[in-house]
Amino acid sequence: MTYSFLHTSDLHLGRAYGGFPEEIRGRLREARHTVISRLATAARGAGASDVLLAGDTFDAETPSPETLRHALRAMAAEGDLRWFVMPGNHDSLAASELWRRILTDAPPNLVVLADPVPFELASDAWLLPAPCTQRRPGRDVTEAMSTPTPEGAIRIGLGHGAIMDFSSDEGSPGIIPPDRARLSGLDYLGLGDWHGRMQIGPATWYSGTPEADGFKHDTAPGALAVQIAANGVHRSALAALAPLLPAGADACVPSGTVSGVADLDRAIACLRQQGLIYGYFSAGALADGDGLNSPEATGGAGPENSASATSVLD
Repeated sequence: MTYSFLHTSDLHLGRAYGGFPEEIRGRLREARHTVISRLATAARGAGASDVLLAGDTFDAETPSPETLRHALRAMAAEGDLRWFVMPGNHDSLAASELWRRILTDAPPNLVVLADPVPFELASDAWLLPAPCTQRRPGRDVTEAMSTPTPEGAIRIGLGHGAIMDFSSDEGSPGIIPPDRARLSGLDYLGLGDWHGRMQIGPATWYSGTPEADGFKHDTAPGALAVQIAANGVHRSALAALAPLLPAGADACVPSGTVSGVADLDRAIACLRQQGLIYGYFSAGALADGDGLNSPEATGGAGPENSASATSVLD
């Protein structure tokens, strides 16, 4: 058999966008919610019916009721897919009320991975999740991935946390061993926590966030479409999501027009923080029309930025 799925993480739904003017924060949050439908489209395009979210689906342990309802309705609307949601460090199991609400209101196509126990994905394919018990568990919760499954079955681990010490507030000190896939006999280990796509070993990947959120990472946002054969051979390919440039740009220019250099500076700062432009333009240059149609102004400067780009690992 061959099992296919989409590996993603770090949606951070309900992000506050505190660094943006009040009038555009809500529109940026709304734009981020569209990532669920775009992930669904990417999964179908890859021939996958399961979407595995490796933690930090929500930005905080206490998302607003509206944020939670919006997310659950968006997943329910993609009823031909199964959504597997696992607690990360931002939405850990310590947020007991959040996960109680999710379990109570979850649509039939949503699977909550709140326990570190094997889950049968398909005949001869098992998921071994390692949900975060708290923001900084202080121990390697991925040890649970060594739990036995039927002999010869495909074994997929799903975890959230740092293999190395990330030099930013995105991650925490490294706890997960870099050879966890080998130690636990995994055919694939899908991780979340680091917002850029990163390969750790032959079978271990950080998917990165599907939503551009800055210039820290030199990989285009997206998700990983994974296929695993019964003999353990797997292929991972970048599933490029439709870019959010129109929605993000609209949110950064809520009035639809820019009046004066001050407005333009605010729009440029907003677009840069969203990861929607890569160049370093002055307001004066943009006001004169220079660079508006350049690759830097449309996100083309980012590596693998076209929808057709695929980075395949054999």
